Amino acid sequence: MAQAGEAPPPLRIGFVGSGFIAKFHVKSFQSVRHAQITGVYSPTATHRDALVQAVNDAELGPCRAHADLESLLTAPDVDAIWLLAPNDRRLEVMRAIHAAVKSGRSKVRAVACEKPLGRTLAEAREVLALAQDAGLAHGYLENQVFSSAVERGKEVIWRRAVPASGRPYLARAAEEHSGPHEPWFWQGPRQGGGVMSDMMCHSVEVGRFLLTQPDAPRNSLTVKSVQGSVGYLKWTQGKYAKSLAKDFKGVEMQAHPVEDFARATITLEDETGQELIVEASTSWSYVGPGLRIDLALLGPEYAMEFSSLNPSLKVFLSRAITGGAGEDLVEKQHAERGQMPIVEDEAGTYGYTGENRHMVECFRHGRTPVETFEDGVEVTKMVMALYKSAETGQVVSLPDE
Repeated sequence: MAQAGEAPPPLRIGFVGSGFIAKFHVKSFQSVRHAQITGVYSPTATHRDALVQAVNDAELGPCRAHADLESLLTAPDVDAIWLLAPNDRRLEVMRAIHAAVKSGRSKVRAVACEKPLGRTLAEAREVLALAQDAGLAHGYLENQVFSSAVERGKEVIWRRAVPASGRPYLARAAEEHSGPHEPWFWQGPRQGGGVMSDMMCHSVEVGRFLLTQPDAPRNSLTVKSVQGSVGYLKWTQGKYAKSLAKDFKGVEMQAHPVEDFARATITLEDETGQELIVEASTSWSYVGPGLRIDLALLGPEYAMEFSSLNPSLKVFLSRAITGGAGEDLVEKQHAERGQMPIVEDEAGTYGYTGENRHMVECFRHGRTPVETFEDGVEVTKMVMALYKSAETGQVVSLPDE
């Protein structure tokens, strides 16, 4: 630890997980100061070795692979863990971190966890309790809150528009793409559900964040009720279910369906009793250029809007240009020809750079992050209430234990 008046040393980070999201984090860390990725553990040797190679190639290490979780947690060069494992392994990993820290075997002092914090409210609460009992600093990795557009848009609205006409009262959030990369996302018991669990956690939290006054605690807004609905629009249809089963072993959408569309209305109150609304929708059945994130914030005399598929850079590729399928222009890219948007800095646009920069500085300086595991619990609570609303067809009032 740094002495008084000295800058803290770089944060040395160990990754648990080496899949798609871990690769996005590596990309973002190229724009984060005062951090080193020093270790990677995942159960698949080829994946963890490839991620270690990517880290070292980017000069973000030195980084080494660990063949088991205990080795990573007890490594002398790991200060913090980035928990990026699949949803059904996060609680198991958190229990291992807790045990290693409490026994003195591990010097890890902080943990950041990808969304969602748990597949159920009970899981999310246990993850939080384990972090608190071990005395760990904790951060919830909700990237959209740290999107460059969200941060800048919120700052301008609350600084310029709100003093003149009043607080915002409606946030809209939509996120859509054509479906996840890995089979476990499509398996309800492993992932926690379908698109409601996978993506609605983004939308409800970025909406809540936009409606929260800067520097006010997140509990300054109280969730009063939720109304949700789900749909099985594309991937339960015969030919698409067969295609998915062919691509992903063990995914049987007709025998074990999960929703590919979800809609939510969240009603909140601020400290004065003013009613606020988050309106959100998410989908795995969107076919367009690629991942689409649409956000809006509305108040008495103003509006803020953002769309990830309306960037400043676009290219047109004629039918004479051929090539293999890829994601070199935009995440979840669905075409290689025609007029295509290019998201120049996906890690920054989607918020990964901002969230990692924020978490690193908070953990280095002993500050509480904007998003903690407590926020992860609240998000899980909203998502679980939305599932109950969709199942019963009723508005669910909170608290609803």
